Parts: sequence; C-alpha cells; structure tokens
Amino acid sequence: MAEKIITGSSQIKLLEKLCNAIAVSGDEGEVRQIVLEEVKPYAETVKVDALGSVLVTKTGKGPKRVRVMLDAHMDEIGFMLVNDEGEGLFRFETVGGIDVRSLPGKQVLVGKDKVPGVIGARPIHMTTAEERSKKIPLDALRIDVGPGGSGKVKVGDRASYATRFRRVGSSIFAKAIDNRIGCAILIEILKNAPENVDLCLSFSVQEEIGLRGAQVAAYAFNPDLAIAVDATPAHDLPVHDGEENTFYNTKLGAGPAIYTFDRGTLSDPRLIRLLVETAEREKIPFQYRQPGGGGTDAGAIHLARAGVPSVSVSVPHRYTHTPISLLRMEDWKNALALVSAALTRITPELLAQERR
Repeated sequence: MAEKIITGSSQIKLLEKLCNAIAVSGDEGEVRQIVLEEVKPYAETVKVDALGSVLVTKTGKGPKRVRVMLDAHMDEIGFMLVNDEGEGLFRFETVGGIDVRSLPGKQVLVGKDKVPGVIGARPIHMTTAEERSKKIPLDALRIDVGPGGSGKVKVGDRASYATRFRRVGSSIFAKAIDNRIGCAILIEILKNAPENVDLCLSFSVQEEIGLRGAQVAAYAFNPDLAIAVDATPAHDLPVHDGEENTFYNTKLGAGPAIYTFDRGTLSDPRLIRLLVETAEREKIPFQYRQPGGGGTDAGAIHLARAGVPSVSVSVPHRYTHTPISLLRMEDWKNALALVSAALTRITPELLAQERR
C-alpha cells in the first residue's frame, strides 16, 4: 500500500492540489473541500464541526477494537489584510509563525479570487546603512495588489505565498507541506483502513495559531489513543552560522521522525515503543525527532477529557514556514508505511501495559 503513494500519479496529483490550495488558519475552506471529496467514498461518517475541522470515522471489525484518532491539520501560515491604505496597498498581519526577514519581494495570492500581489518594502537605495543592519519591522511592509486589484480584495482577506508545487527527481518543492503531507497520508490510510481498530480521522483547523481544531476534535471523538501526523523542520544543512552543524533535529532522507517530547507533549512511552518496534520489524527507516522548539496537535489532543495517550510522527522537510519547503519522497512513503503498519498492531493489551 505504501508504494502506491510514490508510484501512483493520483497520489502525487492529490498532494499537488492540496499544497497549491490556500487555507490560512481560520479560512481552511479550499482544503476542506478537497478533503471532503476524497474521504466521502471511503468513510462511514463525515462531519464538519463547529470550527470547520473534518471529522471522519470508519469502524473496524471484530471484538475488542481500540478507538484510534489520527490527526493532520489543514491550515497553513499566511497573512491577513488589516487596513486598506488606497491604490491597492494594504497593511497586514502575519498568521502563524513567520520570519519577517524573509518577506520583502515575495509574491502572494490574496482573497477568494487569488488576486496576485507582492509584499513591498522601501527599496535598498532609499535606506541608510544603520537601517540595513536591522530587521525590517512588519509595520513597514505592505501587500501591494495594484489599483486594479484593490476592488477585488478587502480587509479581513487572507493571503498566502504564490509558490506552485513541483517535483524534481526524488524531491518535492511546495508551500504548505506543513501539513498537507499529513492530510495526504491520512487520506491514503482511510482508503486502506485496517480492520482491527476504529479509525477517527481529524483534518483539523487552526493548528498554526494554537492547536485549536484538534482540541475540539479530540473532545468529540473521545479516543483511546491518538497519533498526530505532521511535518517537522529538518535542521540539517551542513554549515550553520558559519560553523559545522553538529545538531540535527531531523535529517532529510532518514525516514519519519518519532517524537519523544516537544514543547507541548511528552509522548506516551507505550506508543513510542509501538512505533519503534514496528519500524524495526518492518525494516522501515526512522529517526527520533531531537529536542527543540515547535510541537504538533498532540499537545492539545493528549489533554482532552480525562487524557489521551498520544504520540507524533512527522515527515522531515526543510525551510519550514517560508515561501517554499522541500521534502524527500522516500520520507513521505516511509511515514505512510510506518503509521499504517503500526495501526495493524494496536490491541487493547497495548494500553493495558504500565505507562513507563
């Protein structure tokens, strides 16, 4: 089953469609529609909850099934227009974690009609040496859609990078790999759902601004355990700050990253063992995500109701939260293979073990 995600053109096309769609936090409708179209033929129930997350269930067969929640967030980082200054110029705020230093000159698409624009700043010719030595403040930047575009967008509209998906050999370049890759993995798992568990799939909203959709979804599902499937930054360039990089949180090509802990979660040790033992038995490459910033929807899920044993599995990718990210297709394939194989090994006895 995992091989289909690499060789099947339909899977590449699905990821392309997901990545090219615009779904900045709080305005996830375009990706939500794609997800709904993909899951309805395979799901038992499909619901869009009050926040806009897509909640999907598929019941397994046989006795003593475990209720397993898989989560992937649909939203991406981006921008919101906050003030119309005339002649197509708009002041804006960032939505999610964005490094303002990377913004000047970047092309964006704005609003439902995807009106093209550019993030503008004062030209370098008009700045002093002192100004050039400092980071440009956000309030000095504007999104410029030109006079012809000013009537087509409005305050409150979201904007996203205009980057288009492309595949180059074994690599994929796209915006919003975080976390359209997780959405693609969950869709493929649903299409080939194991029968030993009851699957609860959450395609969540508003992860980038506080794990909000997953918190609501976990309360609704009330699962026995959860796996958050996400994308994680690969800090693996050979030179960092002029020195050899000896700290790698994850590396491209080393397989899916299993979380032991992050900013919001101490992963359940029983689930870590399940994933590691599965990878070793199936000869699936994997790596441990090393400590550092960031987190996943597991940070909200594991606190739902009386608590949910949780763990995260992520696909490493470079240049997170920038206009374009890069991943290796083998890491995508192996992440799918790992989660799929682990699901088939989940039994009530797993959670009956002591949590240590």
